[in-house]
Amino acid sequence: MVVVGAKGFAKEVLEVLTLCGDVNDLYFFDDLSADIPEKLFDTFPILRSMEDVKTIFQTTGDSRFTLGLGNPALRLKLYRKFLDAGGILTSTISPKADIGRYGISIGDGCNILSGVVITSQVVLGRGCLVNPGCILSHDGVVGEFVELSPGVRITGNCTIGNYTVLGTNAVILPKVTVGSNVIVGAGAVVTKDVPDNCVVAGVPAVFKRALAPLSNTALR
Repeated sequence: MVVVGAKGFAKEVLEVLTLCGDVNDLYFFDDLSADIPEKLFDTFPILRSMEDVKTIFQTTGDSRFTLGLGNPALRLKLYRKFLDAGGILTSTISPKADIGRYGISIGDGCNILSGVVITSQVVLGRGCLVNPGCILSHDGVVGEFVELSPGVRITGNCTIGNYTVLGTNAVILPKVTVGSNVIVGAGAVVTKDVPDNCVVAGVPAVFKRALAPLSNTALR
């Protein structure tokens, strides 16, 4: 498997893969950073080009990759880049996450870290990142490439749009819909619906500023 990224969050993914016993033929990828070694923790090779990635896919017979970095638009961009190289988007789910047994749907390429609680009838779209301490309650829908920072609480019957980031310890109250391409500030309490393309923050959360819609170029 190739972990896309070789810095902070990629190390979190490594911990999950270690818990899962899936570290044989494990590689990391970073074609931008100049300040990284040849091997992560002196053990796992870091690939520096897409040609290297294609070679690993071919020689190992393992075309799986997972996203080891944050930022929804960047995760989407690299997902498409690795898909074009023949990769297979793969989820990494910690065995120390508490995931319900009924009505749970987890899309390809989700990263779910230790200490996460997902209760019942929750849908997670493709490419989501769920950090430690997050709680996702019943009858919730989370879109694609959403980033949930540590300690986020999404209560019952909530909907979160695509490419949205919920800051650390943000709380979404019941039956609230948060739009796509939204940033919810750390510690915010969202008590009412939030439209697309904006930043909200505070207790209760209020509109702070508009965001430019994600362009077709950013989403390619």
